[in-house]
Amino acid sequence: MTKETNKFHALQLFTDTFTAETVHLTNEAIGIYIRLLSFAWTKNTKPFKEKDAMRICQCRTPDCELRVMEVLKEFFLISKKGDDFTFTHKRLVQEHAYLTDKYHRRSEAGKKGGLAKRENATSKNVAPIPSPIPSPSPKDNIYDPAFESLWNALSKKKGSKYKAHQIFQKVWEYFGMDLEDVAIIYNNQIKNIEDTKFIPHFATWLSQRRWEIEDDNNQMPDLIDRLVNLGYIHNGKDGNFELFEKNGKSYKIDIFDEKHQIQLIQ
Repeated sequence: MTKETNKFHALQLFTDTFTAETVHLTNEAIGIYIRLLSFAWTKNTKPFKEKDAMRICQCRTPDCELRVMEVLKEFFLISKKGDDFTFTHKRLVQEHAYLTDKYHRRSEAGKKGGLAKRENATSKNVAPIPSPIPSPSPKDNIYDPAFESLWNALSKKKGSKYKAHQIFQKVWEYFGMDLEDVAIIYNNQIKNIEDTKFIPHFATWLSQRRWEIEDDNNQMPDLIDRLVNLGYIHNGKDGNFELFEKNGKSYKIDIFDEKHQIQLIQ
């Protein structure tokens, strides 16, 4: 059965990623990008045409159209449909699918947890409150036993344990594998990182669902060449991060990030 298409009015903006991704853009280009992101989200991330992009960005001059096309080519996937080019944003498509699946699961869980209404229903005939999974820990331990097991299996524990536990409670049901395997994936991804400042916080790793990311290192040489042509200096590699420098500022790219977004090193 096809799931109902959901319309989400709020778009979550990952500010650190967005800032790093757009650090090279002018304020005008950033405004265009935000307009296009918002437009794509209101369309449930479905492909839109070039003329729609120009309309939403209120282009009335060839110069404006050129600037919009520059943003589209850099941040959107381009496809050909008949005589028209269409555009989609990979991250938005993934986020919309994730939220749709999430709320579909909640809806199905609610249907299974509720009792059918009866004409003579009484206060005794109520739906039992399902026990949460993982089960709550004893009062002397605020962490779930399953999370404790996962946390203890990490070779390096970076970031707030409390924050990681909060994210874990939201995403654990989407792992699709044993917690032991989740720990193995995290440990493998960070094992070659020598500088600990490049190790991702475990809470961040969980929230970005990095256990799903495959090593796509074969795209890095072309990306490095492109950045060098844009004036970046390639300073080598640290673990799963390629390091760059430009205008006295340091940047990094996580090879496990499927979009290979360049991030400013604070």
